[in-house]
Amino acid sequence: MKREAVIGAHPSADKVSFAAGGQGGPVLQRLDFADLPAFGEDDFGLALAAFRRSAAALVAGSAPLRTGLSPSPALLAAAEAATRLSDLSSEAARAFFTGHFRPHRIMAGPAFFTGYFEPVVDGSTTRAAAFAAPILSRPADLVTLPADQPLSGPDGPLQAALRSGDSALAPCPDRAAIDAGALEARALPVVWLRDPVEVFIIQVQGSARVRLTDGRMLRLSYAGRNGWPYTSIGRILVEEAHIPAAEMSLGRLKEWIRENGQEVGEAGRALMQRNRSYVFFQAEEVSADAPGPTGAQGVSLTPWRSLAVDRAVWAYGLPFWIDADLPWHQPTPTPWRRLLIAQDTGSAIVGPKRADIYVGSGDEAGRIAGGFRHHGDMIVLMPRGDAP
Repeated sequence: MKREAVIGAHPSADKVSFAAGGQGGPVLQRLDFADLPAFGEDDFGLALAAFRRSAAALVAGSAPLRTGLSPSPALLAAAEAATRLSDLSSEAARAFFTGHFRPHRIMAGPAFFTGYFEPVVDGSTTRAAAFAAPILSRPADLVTLPADQPLSGPDGPLQAALRSGDSALAPCPDRAAIDAGALEARALPVVWLRDPVEVFIIQVQGSARVRLTDGRMLRLSYAGRNGWPYTSIGRILVEEAHIPAAEMSLGRLKEWIRENGQEVGEAGRALMQRNRSYVFFQAEEVSADAPGPTGAQGVSLTPWRSLAVDRAVWAYGLPFWIDADLPWHQPTPTPWRRLLIAQDTGSAIVGPKRADIYVGSGDEAGRIAGGFRHHGDMIVLMPRGDAP
């Protein structure tokens, strides 16, 4: 994808700079809302609706699906205030955000944005000739380890392990081993899909909806991973000159894998297995018009308003102003400036200026999300009690 240059002028040098979270945190530069181009043109009512989902979870003390940085007392106070709002108009929502938060530019270069979506695919609850690729459930003995207490694996630290009968921990198999049946007695098929690349893409996206042959709809949601590090196979194809960078997209990636074979020993399957990370899922029946999938915070995601961030750097629920040129409604990148809420995370989302924009569900959302690999400006709205 074409990467765009950072946009938006930097503020004057007399604005305050500090390290968020103390020494070692991301360096932030305080701004005024007047420094944010087109800030007043957003629909803050939509942003507030997304924030209130996060706020309700924060106030209730709900445990996230993937643990992250703890919310500060100031963020909790803002969340409580949001749950008490009665006027939810865009004007009142703007007053809420400007009254409870201050914008800060995240320093050290431009931010990098990608997009993600919820695939909608066909499948079956039983294996058939047309549906032979399984989505696996979480093994009952899989243990997710704290980030600061990894297991020593054969090639480095692992964030998950299998617990044996004597409570000892052992590395969980990697993708190639799981494909070969290493977890056959531990991880059962939840649903069967068309081919392995559909399974792979759903694992990268973290959720999906599956249309069953009897007309019912299942939602797949994240249930855990094997703990091996994530590797971008799209980057591999570009670096090894199989696909030019300008042509790389989700559709082109799937096309290459299918063209090069998904059986044992074929190049398409071998490429997928170079990403040793493997994601497990749980399923529930939903209606065709069900709301968005559940993000890592444990709340329903909102298209164009939910953001996946590095959970070790940012707390769920923080608002971010995104200012970038993106191909969001046409092939040519055009300005896109909106307020989004941190409600999700991902294995590839690492660093204070790395973010993934949730686009929505279905093929069109996938086409748009697959075209996002762009730089831009990323402004975090810090609760006023946290900013010096």
